[in-house]
Amino acid sequence: MTILDDHDHGDQAAELHRTPETHAPAEVLAPTDDRRRTASGPRLSWASSEPFLERGRTAEDRVTGRDVSGWHATAASYVRHALAVDLLVSAAVVLLVLFVTQTFDGPEVVWAVAVAVVFVLLIAAFSGYDHKSLGDGPEEFRSVLRAGVGAVATVALVSVALAVDMPRGVVAATVLTVVPAVVIGRYGLRQSLHSRRSRGEAMSRTLVVGDAESVHRIITDLRAATYHGYRIVGVCLPSVADQPPQDAVPTLGALADIPQVAYDHHIDVVIVTGSELAGEALRRLSWALGRSGTELVVAPGLVEVLGPRVQLRPTAGLTLLEVETSSPRSRMFVKALLDRTLAATILAAALPVILGSAIAVALTSSGASFYRQKRIGVDGREFTMWKLRSMYKDADARRAALLGASDRDGLMFKMHDDPRITPVGRVLRRYSVDELPQLWNVLRGDMSLVGPRPPLPEEVDAYRDAVNRRLHVRPGLTGLWQVSGRANLSWEESVRLDLRYVDNWSVAMDLLILWKTGRAVFGASGAY
Repeated sequence: MTILDDHDHGDQAAELHRTPETHAPAEVLAPTDDRRRTASGPRLSWASSEPFLERGRTAEDRVTGRDVSGWHATAASYVRHALAVDLLVSAAVVLLVLFVTQTFDGPEVVWAVAVAVVFVLLIAAFSGYDHKSLGDGPEEFRSVLRAGVGAVATVALVSVALAVDMPRGVVAATVLTVVPAVVIGRYGLRQSLHSRRSRGEAMSRTLVVGDAESVHRIITDLRAATYHGYRIVGVCLPSVADQPPQDAVPTLGALADIPQVAYDHHIDVVIVTGSELAGEALRRLSWALGRSGTELVVAPGLVEVLGPRVQLRPTAGLTLLEVETSSPRSRMFVKALLDRTLAATILAAALPVILGSAIAVALTSSGASFYRQKRIGVDGREFTMWKLRSMYKDADARRAALLGASDRDGLMFKMHDDPRITPVGRVLRRYSVDELPQLWNVLRGDMSLVGPRPPLPEEVDAYRDAVNRRLHVRPGLTGLWQVSGRANLSWEESVRLDLRYVDNWSVAMDLLILWKTGRAVFGASGAY
């Protein structure tokens, strides 16, 4: 019987030997012929009460047992740690606020404690302790921010309802301190988890199913980002006779074997990719996997399209994906406001550093302290970019002779030991001080704080096809690839990250990139 059948097994032995032609008319079986290819086990109905055989999980029919260091076994412990961090941080903040305000008795103490308690309860209400959102993705931090706003609203409503005066100073100080403190605590806990996952611990045992090409793509992407917590233990292809992807991952069965493989190999997550499984088959697979407690994740064919651009639209019994094709004007306004505000603030604070560096440049090499260069901005518009000069004044004339010695592939020129860089310039470049004058470009509107780096005109002339998409947004002082490896990345990887940013940028992503930029700059990672 096919994996789509929803009637009872009957005589299973006879059913397994029954051919498609004798089982049902050809016109009925046509839609499921692709799932009647060679399998390694019996074809059980995914809609039945027994979609897999509960046979003994011996060494011969499984990869390994349930991993005691895997995410399935450690998730509860991580949730407890997150709760402990939130409680300890909240208690410390309350004590700090009371100490600073010198109010150790009276209603202020009650209100401060109440805010902290409501805050932690609202984190739980907003799924802040759900193991599916902990340790990966922004939802964990969103729950903390929502809980902060909710705590203020809750205590304000209680104050009005009971006609009791609320000590606004104590409440405001508690909320404004506890939210960032908990975020920092959660961030530290997450970094510890990511460190464990880089060693192969706290991972979800994952089965990837689909055609070989799609499976290979998923495996490659997940292996490059272990912090997401997926450990690939095997694949299921349309047929066990299909050529497996060259990823050193065993083929554990065919599509028809997925529920049995998930049961036998203690699979935590099944990732479906490609077009082999869709529609009714995918629906019934979810039924079958539900009986073994296995999660089902579907990887759509949308490449590099992230969550903020995608919304579910239920229509006529279907689940439609609506993809945002252009950024809302409100989001663009907020980005522009954020750029101008932060750029002005940072520029004012950095002026002593810029002036001191300019003096050092002028005293140690001939030429102007500031360097101006023509770059290409949004939609191909040319502008003048400012930098502190980090090279000798004849650097541009010597560039052509050094192109063959570039340490980068593609169009971007970089050298670890570029002879054109001055001794002072090496220090400026190491900590990106030479880039600070570009804050003036941000204030002028030529650039943004976050975006693809502004290319040279000759680089743009060599752009092909999708690379031109980099010019769709304002170039940035920093960007996604700068915080993902800086000059250590290949040209192809840099372009891929730039296009991901252009297609999926948001204010929250900009703030995250700015946060990571600080770590990359002070760590001098990939800078030369």
